[in-house]
Amino acid sequence: MSLLATALGLSLLGSCGGFVVAVLLVLTTDGLRARLVPWLLSYAVGALLGVALLALLPEALESLPPVSALATLLFGILTFFVLEKLVLLRHCHTDECSVHGATVPLVLIGDAFHNFIDGAIICAAVMTSIPLGVNTAIAVAAHEIPQEVGDVAILLAAGYSRGGALMLNLVSGGAGLLGVLVAYVAVGALPGVRPFILAFSSASLLYIAMSDLIPDLHRGQIDANAVRQVILIAAGILTVVAFEHVIG
Repeated sequence: MSLLATALGLSLLGSCGGFVVAVLLVLTTDGLRARLVPWLLSYAVGALLGVALLALLPEALESLPPVSALATLLFGILTFFVLEKLVLLRHCHTDECSVHGATVPLVLIGDAFHNFIDGAIICAAVMTSIPLGVNTAIAVAAHEIPQEVGDVAILLAAGYSRGGALMLNLVSGGAGLLGVLVAYVAVGALPGVRPFILAFSSASLLYIAMSDLIPDLHRGQIDANAVRQVILIAAGILTVVAFEHVIG
């Protein structure tokens, strides 16, 4: 039960912690938000890549043959590609988002599904080790902060008040707790599934970083300063390495 409580707490850190910072960003001026969100995105790239390639995937490889682990990784990447095509996996990081025309229920369902996956990822990481769970929660939070800002922007564009938009985002963030519970029960019932979940989880983080965030950084739509991008990506990776050494 202590592991479950830790997983639930870190899931709250990853989703609701990101939500709290997003609220503060939404309440700031447009100019300040436009400067901070791109920096957070670059940092998130490093954190996501670091956790996926330096933490989750190596843990999976300790229990699985390389072919099985990498096949699961490949399957995960293809799965998230299909989910994005179905608009169940959607990312919006700025006030200008191409999905503003989508219906609010679809946006909220997609966001809730995304949070569910994040919760399951954090739970699988915690059940491997607490340091891995903390690192995973940091990576999730780093990505969730700018995404939550984008989600609020979508709801505001649909006519919702700030309070209503923030409340709907908070409710959808609660799906992360459900993801924790499902993953906890699944791993408890079938312990052998844990390394496959870790490999699948690394696919989720890699897909977000490499198919969504990095292309935007290359196009300069998020932040055109390449040197700052590299420094912040490195900072995200170093955060993962530092936590592994400090609390590992």
